[in-house]
Amino acid sequence: MKPVSYHLLLLLLSLTAIAVPTSISATKIGITISSPASISGSVPISPERIVAKVVSMKIKAVRLLEPNPAMMRAFANTNVSLFLSIPNPLVPLLASDRSFALRWVYREVLPFHPRTKISVISVGNDVISSYSPDARPPLFLLPAMQNVQRSLAHLRMDKISVSTTFSFTNTIPMAFPPSSARFQQPNGELIIKPILKFLERTNSSFIINLHPYQIYRSSFLIPLGFALFGNSPLYFRDDLKSGVRYDNLFDMMVDAVISSMAAMGHKNLPLIVAATGWPSSGINASEVDATLLYSEMFLEALITRLRYGRGRRLRKEGVSEVYIFELVDTKQGVLNWGLVNDDMTNKYRSGLPGDNTNTNLQRLELILVLAVGACVLIVFIFVAHKFRYYLILLFGCLELAHFVGYWLRFT
Repeated sequence: MKPVSYHLLLLLLSLTAIAVPTSISATKIGITISSPASISGSVPISPERIVAKVVSMKIKAVRLLEPNPAMMRAFANTNVSLFLSIPNPLVPLLASDRSFALRWVYREVLPFHPRTKISVISVGNDVISSYSPDARPPLFLLPAMQNVQRSLAHLRMDKISVSTTFSFTNTIPMAFPPSSARFQQPNGELIIKPILKFLERTNSSFIINLHPYQIYRSSFLIPLGFALFGNSPLYFRDDLKSGVRYDNLFDMMVDAVISSMAAMGHKNLPLIVAATGWPSSGINASEVDATLLYSEMFLEALITRLRYGRGRRLRKEGVSEVYIFELVDTKQGVLNWGLVNDDMTNKYRSGLPGDNTNTNLQRLELILVLAVGACVLIVFIFVAHKFRYYLILLFGCLELAHFVGYWLRFT
């Protein structure tokens, strides 16, 4: 009979093989930055100071809500990719005048590229919401995107992708079940469908603002734990059509977007979430769930899932990029958002989003789980070896392997 140590080694190797999850490419995690004047009150924060903070937080992508020459210059040679948004008032002009589009690209992009790494240009931000339902749909959106794309190609910068940013709440009226989600009409057929064809042809991404907090606040049927990635068997929603069980609101909303694109024949388009997060405070007494604690819980769980490709969704690759709203504390309506205070000190105990504190903690937890598991296995092995209860040994190993595998994949 082979020694007990042989059986122990074999079982631990088997446990490791079962428990380690399949490697999935990580989502690029970025941050949104408003212009310095609006995010810091009466005292502007210098672009250099903002860039230094971004680099120190190991943030690899930044979304600028409007092109800022000083900010773009400060990001030169930092290897941080920029996502530029063109202000909404300029979009009709870009659509009607191709020479204006060329001048805009020549003035706002060419002087900084390629020293500043510009990866995406969004022609407008939630342009549809700027027009009332009774008004004529903004059909100029696609021509504006086409003119910007042609201008980039003319100046030999066609590697910069061109898209536009939509808002989840203004384009998808029903998020559940995600497999049945569709774009709101008539804008879906008149505006979004032609844009999807343009994005497919130019190898660009569909971009959307996606805030679980808004959906949570709009429905009393959504538990807080479901919105905050609560790891509990009580927090789930089953999509009977797709067979996917969702344990959080973010993944459910992402799949609603993917299903809406698929219904128009574009299920494989890359998806970028231009803005997401959880407010850290609210000036309105009704915003009781806008707290620093809940904001940190949401962001920690979101970043962990994106970094390690965890979760259940229709597409294995999920989203290609996610931008957290936003870097410096700012007020939007009655809610406050931001990862750092006006003096650039961190709001949260954990670094967020590039801090490795959570990674180290997870490694420690993994070591502890495996150590406890090894001890349990030793006990089972000796009991089975002494009393020949090999069924007990087999049962114990399988249960422990199942537990550790579940822990690694879905916590």
